Amino acid sequence: MTLQAAQKPPADSGKTLYGGKGTRRITVHDIAAAKVRGEKWPMLTAYDAMTASVFDEAGIPVILVGDSMGNCHLGYETTVPVTMDEMTFLSAAVVRGTKRALVVGDLPFGSYQEGPVQALRNATRLVKDAGVGAIKLEGGERSLPQTELLVQAGIPVMSHLGLTPQSVNTMGYRVQGRSDEAAHRLLSDAKAAQDAGAFAVVLELVPAELAAEVTRSLHIPTIGIGAGAGTDAQVLVWTDMAGLTGGKVPRFTKQYANLRETLGDAARAFAEDVNGGAFPAEEHTFH
Repeated sequence: MTLQAAQKPPADSGKTLYGGKGTRRITVHDIAAAKVRGEKWPMLTAYDAMTASVFDEAGIPVILVGDSMGNCHLGYETTVPVTMDEMTFLSAAVVRGTKRALVVGDLPFGSYQEGPVQALRNATRLVKDAGVGAIKLEGGERSLPQTELLVQAGIPVMSHLGLTPQSVNTMGYRVQGRSDEAAHRLLSDAKAAQDAGAFAVVLELVPAELAAEVTRSLHIPTIGIGAGAGTDAQVLVWTDMAGLTGGKVPRFTKQYANLRETLGDAARAFAEDVNGGAFPAEEHTFH
């Protein structure tokens, strides 16, 4: 697909998630319908109103305010230090910057591990104070009581399995589900999350064959990140996708731009203009 073609949503997009018409908020019911009709759809992260508005205007149907903000927005080494205050503040900004996308807010580390009541309290904060349409939490069997209570309270839940970055101190950054036992456990966790009421499951760093098997086994959509092409949807961290992240990017990321180079060039051009007296010029000056 050419860049020009990629900039335009599908022509017949009235009922599709990607590029669909209308300004009403996408809901979990729309997500479920996309699974039924076999539509694959994109999800991106965002952490501020301006970036979120760009993705919303581009037709991205689901925007995740991920705890990945820790690594790529707040300067932390991992996602673990992210707080509820930070998540609530930035989630609200993303909601304000969008009109159509379903905004999903992450529950950060330490905000739901104590149990269902803690999870409900913090998820309610994201829904009431930030305005998100759904929340995401990590973990399979260990998070099922939290998922069940949130769903019973009317809060849509997106589950996150495979590599769960909040557990980086115990599992590290490596592919999950390669052994028969681990694969069976992941498939079991995915089915349990579905039974608990989750409307979607993120599969991170999972072998493609296993992710495809999970996708076939569930009636709710799967969202892959480093999980091959067999999932129902794909998500990327936006700074990786747009080439803003410095250094080596994960193997599963495709960079669709080089914003780090573009912004650097712009900053240097501005600095040189100021240093040489070319800016501000007459056309930038009031009299």
